[in-house]
Amino acid sequence: MDAPALRKRTLEKIAARGSMLVAFSGGVDSSLLAVLAKEALGDRSHCVLLDSPVVPREAIKEAEAIARDYGLTLEILPVAVMEDGRFTKNPAERCYWCKKNSAAALRKRAGELGLACIADGINVSDTGEHRPGLVASTEEGIVHPFLEAGVTKEGIREIAKAAGYSFWDKPSAACLSSRIPYGEEITTKKLGMIEKAEEYLHKKGLRQVRVRAHSTIARIEVPKEEMHQVLDMHDEIAGTLRGFGFSYVTLDLGGYRSGSMDEVLDPSARNIPKKPETRSPT
Repeated sequence: MDAPALRKRTLEKIAARGSMLVAFSGGVDSSLLAVLAKEALGDRSHCVLLDSPVVPREAIKEAEAIARDYGLTLEILPVAVMEDGRFTKNPAERCYWCKKNSAAALRKRAGELGLACIADGINVSDTGEHRPGLVASTEEGIVHPFLEAGVTKEGIREIAKAAGYSFWDKPSAACLSSRIPYGEEITTKKLGMIEKAEEYLHKKGLRQVRVRAHSTIARIEVPKEEMHQVLDMHDEIAGTLRGFGFSYVTLDLGGYRSGSMDEVLDPSARNIPKKPETRSPT
């Protein structure tokens, strides 16, 4: 299905909901959902970004810029994910507990605003990955318009590109907790070290980068074609990251890949949700 057809189908799914609170992060998926929700529902759509130490300050600034550029109504609300030991102990299902907490905050706000549903940018491509957060959000009644419309991650980018949206090729992002190995406690100190390191590397011209923190070892992931840039600056990068608190700084020769922390999980521990049945809103 081409981009115009996918866009039309998604707009129909959104419009059928009547009104919508969009779980917004400023990433490509939620940004497109927010723009389409505004197109389909007008002032019956509202965006909420949940703020916590797992969200980079850089990401919040980018989300605010996208909201301004596209006339989105954006509200930033704090959520206390770091107070939940089920999350901070960092089990393989940590995202499940994070999404449970997030859903409660979003549901409260949607109720206050009188909005019919909460929606996120989950898409077909996400169902082939370790996504306990998708299980939790579905349990909590959060709807997934892209999933309902059969849209993949590639389809989302195609829709955004065809429409001329500036964020169509924005690098993929994930919360900072995804940089810490399962079983290693998530702390605000570690999150701060990771955030500083990635912000610094972004400023050095590396768009798609992850700094995985194995205790005090920084494992840098960049696309293989950009490794030479890291090597050209190796002394500066190593010195800067040590200044942020890392003892050792390494470059992962496997290159950047989404969800690399999941590679160590036993297949039986992976929670890959099945695609929910599509049903018409009631």
